[in-house]
Amino acid sequence: MSTDAPVVFEELPCESDRVIGLARLNAQRSLNALSLPMIHLLHEQLTAWAADERVACVWLEGAGEKAFCAGGDIVEMYRSMTPVGERNAFIEDYFASEYRLDHLIHVYEKPLICWAHGIVMGGGMGLMQGASQRVVTEKTKLAMPEITIGLYPDVGGSFFLNRTPGKTGLFAGLTGVHLNAGDALFMGMADVFIHAERRDAVLSALQALSLSGDAATDHALVHRLLREASPQETPASPVREHFDDINRVCDGATLVEVGEALLHSKGYSDWMQRAVSTFERGCAQTAWLVWEQLRRARHLSLGDVFRMEWIMSVQCAMHPDFREGVRALLIEKDGAPQFRYHKPEEVPVGYIDGFFELPAASHPLADL
Repeated sequence: MSTDAPVVFEELPCESDRVIGLARLNAQRSLNALSLPMIHLLHEQLTAWAADERVACVWLEGAGEKAFCAGGDIVEMYRSMTPVGERNAFIEDYFASEYRLDHLIHVYEKPLICWAHGIVMGGGMGLMQGASQRVVTEKTKLAMPEITIGLYPDVGGSFFLNRTPGKTGLFAGLTGVHLNAGDALFMGMADVFIHAERRDAVLSALQALSLSGDAATDHALVHRLLREASPQETPASPVREHFDDINRVCDGATLVEVGEALLHSKGYSDWMQRAVSTFERGCAQTAWLVWEQLRRARHLSLGDVFRMEWIMSVQCAMHPDFREGVRALLIEKDGAPQFRYHKPEEVPVGYIDGFFELPAASHPLADL
């Protein structure tokens, strides 16, 4: 495949006569943001590799040093926007395709390594979190910053943010806080830390493994190799350092109580102030969506999570705040979104319920 393709695929030979399937997001100018063609290419190739007996392992990475994947193609979504209240065919197809790909990665039987180097946000988190081995480096910067644009932490966020320690998932969703490699490890959103300079050596060592095509055996071999490549010391985690404070301020019985506690916690540290300031400037609609998605998804299956999120995402595109947030931060870049509601207590009772109502006659992810 041409190196100009939005996703580059290679098959690296192993000493055991198996191959490693390598997929590289190749849109450096947009920080490897996921376009719909990229999603389709990844889904098609991962499906083919899953059925190919020669392929024992998959490696997923992003081109360049800046980002693994900085999110979805929000700009193209904005361009496709229909009048408020109307359905949008492009957005419905985009989210259905993206979530189907994310689900495939979560249930992939062969070892799938995500080399999450650089920026990992939004749609990049969706690709990363389902991988069987999530590798972070000293340059990794993770976030689910949807509070700033009127969306919410989708791509399975309802699933993986509910599985972080204490209230850290809720805190990350409400504040869009930037997380380093140490945070990702502490929160269970990464599996192993490896210095970025060791990337080529790790790939070469993978090729030298006696990969057999037996999934259980190969998973164990890959697991051990990556741990051997990890140094004893990993980056410090600000989330771990603030764990007690996060649990205390996010333990309110209602979102309004949590919001008030967050605002009162700004003086705890500079790190806390930066995180809470994003919440303070953010979209109240998103804050409620975060609160409700985590509450409603607590006991849902993975398939049910993606079905719920497709409904939420399509509804966000039918409401005004999402398009206003994208306009202000990514299109006109005035940095001053005029959200419909500015504080959680201003959002009318029952308003958020509409974001969980299926807007179509049938669900495109019914088969997951």
